Amino acid sequence: MRRVWPVLLPLIAWQALTSLGLVAPFILPAPLAVVRTLWSEVALIAPHALVSLSEVLAGLVLGLALGVSLALAMALSDFLSKLCGPLLSASQALPVFVLAPILTLWLGYGAGPKVAMVVLLVVFPVASGLYDGLCATPEPVRDLARITKAHPLRALWWLRLPHALPQLGAGLRIAVTYAPTGAVIGEWVGASKGLGYLMLMANARMRTELMFAALLAIVAMTLVLNLATSRILRRFGM
Repeated sequence: MRRVWPVLLPLIAWQALTSLGLVAPFILPAPLAVVRTLWSEVALIAPHALVSLSEVLAGLVLGLALGVSLALAMALSDFLSKLCGPLLSASQALPVFVLAPILTLWLGYGAGPKVAMVVLLVVFPVASGLYDGLCATPEPVRDLARITKAHPLRALWWLRLPHALPQLGAGLRIAVTYAPTGAVIGEWVGASKGLGYLMLMANARMRTELMFAALLAIVAMTLVLNLATSRILRRFGM
């Protein structure tokens, strides 16, 4: 029960503010109104949610593959490490959402720029987490590789990578949290479907409760992805 109250108290206060008329409904609809809208407009929200979910999953798969490949390449090559390491760090100094208009210009108004936005948000935590884990390989493991004269690629795959899996898991958990944000931002810039597009459409029509219902769907999607990722990672000991 102690875990529930931190969530319930803000909702109760929110409901009280709207019920007492202290906040206009078109500015902040009541939580019960948002839930009712989510239920009554499920036929409208569900297709847009599926579009956003497909963009998020595609971006996660591509971002995970790219991030893991980049981390492994950096661990094998000092040149790539010195070249890509600063670039990865510098990429975080640039807010990713400012790239959305450029990606839309390059890739059009389809799913491409949305998936690309997700990939950009996923690559850094995955690559940096795995690379840090590979660099923190215990010294006895490194000594074992040297004693057995193992090929660097074999040592990386069989000795260093298993010890870096927890850091990869931590980076992936962060990436999954950020991924829906990339898809929604891409949909805000230019789209004809998706939860981000639905929020813009609802805002233009002053349907605040529908906009909050779409936001609630995004939160639910993020929580489900986090839960599924955590369970999968725990099953693999990460």
